[in-house]
Amino acid sequence: MRQVLLPLVGRTIRNNPTLLQVTCKATAMVRNLNIKPYLPRVRSRELALCQRSEQNLYPCHNRIFREKGHGTSPTIIIAGFVPDATEVVEFQRPIFKSRGAIYYFNYARSGFDQRLFSAQLADLIEDLNSRGESPGLVGISFGAGLVADFIRHHQDENLRIRELVLVSPVLSLQDLVRSEKERDGGVRMLESNVKRIIKAHEDGKTDVERQVERARRCFHALFEAGAVNRHLTSRHLAIRKKIMDVISSTTAKGGLERLLALTDFQTHGDEKPLFHGPTLLLFSEAEESILVPNSPTLTKLREPVELKKVFPQGKCLEISSGNPADPVPHASLIFHHEYYNQALTYWYNSQDEITRMAV
Repeated sequence: MRQVLLPLVGRTIRNNPTLLQVTCKATAMVRNLNIKPYLPRVRSRELALCQRSEQNLYPCHNRIFREKGHGTSPTIIIAGFVPDATEVVEFQRPIFKSRGAIYYFNYARSGFDQRLFSAQLADLIEDLNSRGESPGLVGISFGAGLVADFIRHHQDENLRIRELVLVSPVLSLQDLVRSEKERDGGVRMLESNVKRIIKAHEDGKTDVERQVERARRCFHALFEAGAVNRHLTSRHLAIRKKIMDVISSTTAKGGLERLLALTDFQTHGDEKPLFHGPTLLLFSEAEESILVPNSPTLTKLREPVELKKVFPQGKCLEISSGNPADPVPHASLIFHHEYYNQALTYWYNSQDEITRMAV
């Protein structure tokens, strides 16, 4: 009966603009009630950085949100350039909530400072550690690069991190941009936009804002392309406005500073592992639609031997739809959520089984 009624209800709502609007507003309201701003009790690193910094870091302050969960294993979500963390895992929330509370890092619209991001993240982890909890970190695209860079610079600190999940990781600028001489496979739309912004910044040109506006249109087009010929539920539509607001309201300065943070990421060498705990890497079957053909991250971490050098307990899975007409693109957690959810559920269950056997 449920399988018969749900499609009928869905069609009725989609075909009635008034019902659709009410349903979307109700869905958004429930989300807002569940996801609330959070201020860690521990903020020593953040406050110390703000005191000694010569620049005003307030415009770069990241907003942290918390959603209650049902377990004692919290998860911290670090998103890519867009959408915000609170929207990008909309369809993975039940998985994370079943394990514990979810903490979302939403970047400031008008600026980004990697030192402040790291200080806020370290404070949040210490706050959770003080309660006897070790969080898992989920980094998506650019956010995976932030996570990797954070761990690289905080390995000597006594911060307990349970596990890592890196979705379509972008760990260096070379994953998105090639040198001028390399043209194999054509130039990707995002690659072209990133090149233009960086060149305008390096040349000291005044058209950085114009180039960032081009990038806005690029992200907008990527989202709309994902929505084409797809059944959009009230949950999709409820977060669509928020996603578009992020794209339109992020200032040129905010977008540029996030991109410049990417240029500062260090390519990991072979000197020692980056993280010794359980690590899951999820690459989509069509990563090359965004990442360049010679992406260092793709080349290295898809190879089991190289993966173990960086993440000794690492496991790499490819997310595939099984449909050549609808391949899974880079970090498509919203439009191809069912395939990501299968992989996440499988991996988390396997980690739980390992924990039970150890006990």
